[in-house]
Amino acid sequence: MRKRILVVDDDEMNLKRTRMILEKQYNVLLAESGREALEKIKIEKVDLILLDIAMPIMDGIETFRRMKESDVNIPVIFLTASGYENDVKTAISLGAVNYLKKPFFPDELLKRVALGLDGQ
Repeated sequence: MRKRILVVDDDEMNLKRTRMILEKQYNVLLAESGREALEKIKIEKVDLILLDIAMPIMDGIETFRRMKESDVNIPVIFLTASGYENDVKTAISLGAVNYLKKPFFPDELLKRVALGLDGQ
Protein backbone atom coordinates (compact mmCIF):
# COMPACT_ATOMS: atom_id res chain seq x y z
CA MET A 1 0.00 0.00 0.00
CA ARG A 2 1.32 3.42 -0.95
CA LYS A 3 2.26 5.81 1.83
CA ARG A 4 0.29 9.04 2.18
CA ILE A 5 2.12 12.35 2.33
CA LEU A 6 0.43 15.59 3.39
CA VAL A 7 2.06 18.68 1.87
CA VAL A 8 1.26 21.94 3.65
CA ASP A 9 2.22 25.21 1.97
CA ASP A 10 0.44 28.51 1.36
CA ASP A 11 2.02 28.82 -2.11
CA GLU A 12 -0.01 27.01 -4.78
CA MET A 13 3.00 26.59 -7.08
CA ASN A 14 5.00 24.94 -4.30
CA LEU A 15 2.10 22.56 -3.66
CA LYS A 16 1.82 21.62 -7.34
CA ARG A 17 5.57 21.18 -7.78
CA THR A 18 5.91 19.03 -4.66
CA ARG A 19 2.91 16.90 -5.64
CA MET A 20 4.38 16.31 -9.12
CA ILE A 21 7.64 15.09 -7.57
CA LEU A 22 5.99 12.79 -5.03
CA GLU A 23 2.92 11.40 -6.81
CA LYS A 24 4.78 8.69 -8.74
CA GLN A 25 5.67 6.96 -5.46
CA TYR A 26 3.18 8.23 -2.89
CA ASN A 27 -0.42 9.27 -2.44
CA VAL A 28 -0.30 13.03 -1.94
CA LEU A 29 -2.73 15.20 0.01
CA LEU A 30 -2.50 18.99 -0.07
CA ALA A 31 -3.32 21.72 2.45
CA GLU A 32 -2.91 25.46 1.97
CA SER A 33 -2.76 26.40 5.66
CA GLY A 34 -1.90 25.08 9.07
CA ARG A 35 -5.56 25.09 10.02
CA GLU A 36 -6.47 23.02 6.95
CA ALA A 37 -3.65 20.59 7.75
CA LEU A 38 -4.91 20.10 11.31
CA GLU A 39 -8.40 19.35 9.97
CA LYS A 40 -7.09 16.87 7.36
CA ILE A 41 -5.08 14.84 9.86
CA LYS A 42 -8.24 14.39 11.94
CA ILE A 43 -10.02 12.62 9.07
CA GLU A 44 -7.24 11.22 6.85
CA LYS A 45 -4.55 8.65 7.49
CA VAL A 46 -1.23 10.39 6.89
CA ASP A 47 2.20 8.75 7.06
CA LEU A 48 4.36 11.87 6.79
CA ILE A 49 3.87 15.65 6.64
CA LEU A 50 5.89 18.16 4.63
CA LEU A 51 5.21 21.40 6.48
CA ASP A 52 6.17 24.89 5.33
CA ILE A 53 7.40 27.09 8.17
CA ALA A 54 6.45 30.53 6.81
CA MET A 55 2.68 30.73 6.38
CA PRO A 56 0.22 33.49 7.30
CA ILE A 57 -2.16 33.24 10.28
CA MET A 58 -0.69 29.98 11.64
CA ASP A 59 2.91 29.21 10.70
CA GLY A 60 4.37 25.74 10.48
CA ILE A 61 5.93 25.87 13.95
CA GLU A 62 2.56 26.71 15.55
CA THR A 63 0.85 24.02 13.45
CA PHE A 64 3.40 21.47 14.66
CA ARG A 65 2.97 22.57 18.29
CA ARG A 66 -0.79 22.08 17.99
CA MET A 67 -0.25 18.62 16.49
CA LYS A 68 1.93 17.70 19.48
CA GLU A 69 -0.65 19.08 21.95
CA SER A 70 -3.24 16.80 20.30
CA ASP A 71 -0.89 13.79 20.56
CA VAL A 72 -0.59 13.54 16.80
CA ASN A 73 2.53 11.49 16.15
CA ILE A 74 3.16 11.81 12.42
CA PRO A 75 6.74 12.42 11.20
CA VAL A 76 7.21 15.99 9.99
CA ILE A 77 9.78 17.38 7.58
CA PHE A 78 9.83 21.17 7.65
CA LEU A 79 10.20 23.14 4.44
CA THR A 80 11.82 26.54 4.72
CA ALA A 81 12.70 29.24 2.24
CA SER A 82 14.26 31.40 4.92
CA GLY A 83 17.01 29.09 6.12
CA TYR A 84 16.95 30.98 9.42
CA GLU A 85 18.92 28.90 11.85
CA ASN A 86 16.47 29.59 14.69
CA ASP A 87 13.55 28.22 12.66
CA VAL A 88 15.46 25.04 11.93
CA LYS A 89 16.59 24.66 15.56
CA THR A 90 13.04 25.16 16.81
CA ALA A 91 11.66 22.64 14.31
CA ILE A 92 14.20 19.99 15.30
CA SER A 93 13.77 20.67 19.04
CA LEU A 94 10.02 20.11 18.66
CA GLY A 95 10.66 16.71 17.12
CA ALA A 96 10.76 17.22 13.36
CA VAL A 97 12.50 14.33 11.62
CA ASN A 98 14.23 16.64 9.12
CA TYR A 99 14.06 19.89 7.22
CA LEU A 100 14.59 20.92 3.63
CA LYS A 101 15.50 24.35 2.31
CA LYS A 102 13.44 25.64 -0.64
CA PRO A 103 13.95 25.55 -3.51
CA PHE A 104 14.98 21.90 -3.34
CA PHE A 105 16.05 19.35 -5.91
CA PRO A 106 13.51 16.57 -6.56
CA ASP A 107 16.02 13.83 -5.68
CA GLU A 108 16.75 15.47 -2.33
CA LEU A 109 13.05 15.70 -1.50
CA LEU A 110 12.50 12.02 -2.36
CA LYS A 111 15.53 10.99 -0.32
CA ARG A 112 14.41 12.93 2.78
CA VAL A 113 10.83 11.64 2.50
CA ALA A 114 12.09 8.04 2.26
CA LEU A 115 14.31 8.58 5.31
CA GLY A 116 11.43 10.15 7.23
CA LEU A 117 9.16 7.22 6.45
CA ASP A 118 11.85 4.67 7.36
CA GLY A 119 12.04 6.19 10.82
CA GLN A 120 8.43 5.27 11.59
